[in-house]
Order: sequence, then structure tokens, then C-alpha cells
Amino acid sequence: MAADTQINKPTLVLLHGWGVNQGVWQNVAKEIKQDVMLLNLDLPGFGLSKDYPVPYELDAVVKILEPQIPDNSYVCGWSLGGLLAIYLAHRYRHKVKKLALVASSPCFMAQTDWPGMADSMIQQFGHSLSHNLALTIERFLAIQAMGSVNAKNDIKELKQAILAYPMANLEVALGALQFLKADLKAEFSALTQPVCGIFGRLDSLVPLKVVEKLKELQPNSEYTVLQHASHAPFISHQAEFVQWLRCWLEVEK
Repeated sequence: MAADTQINKPTLVLLHGWGVNQGVWQNVAKEIKQDVMLLNLDLPGFGLSKDYPVPYELDAVVKILEPQIPDNSYVCGWSLGGLLAIYLAHRYRHKVKKLALVASSPCFMAQTDWPGMADSMIQQFGHSLSHNLALTIERFLAIQAMGSVNAKNDIKELKQAILAYPMANLEVALGALQFLKADLKAEFSALTQPVCGIFGRLDSLVPLKVVEKLKELQPNSEYTVLQHASHAPFISHQAEFVQWLRCWLEVEK
């Protein structure tokens, strides 16, 4: 009987963002683990994952992730993890039953008629990484929490989460940073799986206007905006996030 119950649970795959590791999901994982078959993965080269490609390229990274993910999984990616989830859903469609984006985008860089980050920000981080990896990641975490009413606590929690696991080396951190320059709008538009997302109105990395653009590319997709959240809504607004996640997984209590 217990085995049957386990089989009927949806498989939830959580993919973290740049510079961190699976630790960022620790509180969400505690809340949701009884309802799902949970896979909280480290991206290649981050946290406990020692297997990573050289050079560190998008297709090669997703190729390493693919065998770890069961068919028909519910894949939820935060920030850079969402970009990888989009590529996974495009490249290995049988792996992704439903896709959820958390403060993420198929294109993080600002373009004509597409809101995003300035290229100078990525260049700055790339330069800083080469001089002080730990300090650069800490600065990036501060930017992620910027605007949130709980910014101080959010940054503290993010730091504690990543310090619980090994830090990525410079080669991996620099390679993954370049992924933020990828443009997967065409791949995102072509997805056939159901897509939804949750965003923070105060997010400085993924501007709120991105939601309108995502809707244009995937007219049937659905998005939730948390008015007082920034780039890490699953930390700053954990209760609301978990409720949203349960609804998406169709395991509401």
C-alpha cells in the first residue's frame, strides 16, 4: 500500500540558480517532501556535483542533468535554473511533464523590446569573479534580495544555505555566468508542455515586464506575481510559494 502511494506521487525536480546550490531549497523541500518524489539537484559543478563539462557549455550541462531526471517530471527552476529547465524541456521533451519558472526568463539580457539586465552587469561580475569568487557571489546574493521587505534576512538565509555545501570553482562559476547571455525565446515559444511561473514585483534581475513577454510567447501559460517579493520569493514568502507549488503539483491539502 505504501509503495502504491509512493508511485502515485508526482516527481518534483528543483533546479537552483547561479552561484548557489541545492541548499537554497532546504526549507521548501521540508514542506513539500511528503507530497512528492523530490529531486533537489545540484547543477553540474555546484554543491555536491563534481561532474561538469569542460568547456562549461549549456548543451553539455543539460546532457549531464538529463539522466538524473525521470520521465514526466514536474521541473521547477529558479533564475538560471529556470533557463536550464527551459532548455531541458525543449531538448528532452519526455523528461518534462510540466514546467515552472521561479523568477526566471528565457532571456536574462535586455534587448530591443525585451526587458532584462544590462550587459555591463555580467561583465562586472565576470571581472570580479576572477579576483574574489566568494565576495562576488555574496554581492550577487545581495542584488537578488534587493527591494524585498525581508532583504536582510533573505541574504542571511541564502548565505547560510550555500555555505552548507562546497562552493563551485572559478571555471564553473564563470561558465555558468555566461549562460545568462543565452537567448532561448524561440525554444521557450516552441514548448508544448504546460508552463507556469511565479515572480516578485520588486525583482531587479528579472523585471516584472518579462511576465507580459512570456505570456506573448506562451499564450496558455499562467503566472503569479508576489507584490512584496524580489528575486527569491521561495525564501522571502515561503508560505505563499509553497501554496502555489502545491497547487501547480495538484497536491493541495
